[in-house]
Amino acid sequence: MVRPHTILLDNWPEFTSKVPFLWTWRTGVQFWFIQPGKPTDNAYIESFNGRLREECLNVHWFEDLTDARAKLQVSKQEYNEERPHRSLNNLTPLQYKAQWHIQRSEIANPVD
Repeated sequence: MVRPHTILLDNWPEFTSKVPFLWTWRTGVQFWFIQPGKPTDNAYIESFNGRLREECLNVHWFEDLTDARAKLQVSKQEYNEERPHRSLNNLTPLQYKAQWHIQRSEIANPVD
């Protein structure tokens, strides 16, 4: 499994327990916390968290962990495959990724 070297986090109370820190110790992944009161240090994830809360977490009741995983998977699929994003020129992330691969391929293999 490929893991990031660092995860950028805000200062939510969820990260005050021992479990996340034991995980970082076991995996070697480091947590990097933004400064308190500075959400602009992590604007992309703050925007994503707001959308996730607005479009999924505040909309659904979760009966158990399995139900939560299923509903979050549907939300993830919709976010990545169906919903256009202004920041991606009104493409879905999946469409943007495909376009990026095509452009990268054209740069790497120019046609004369």
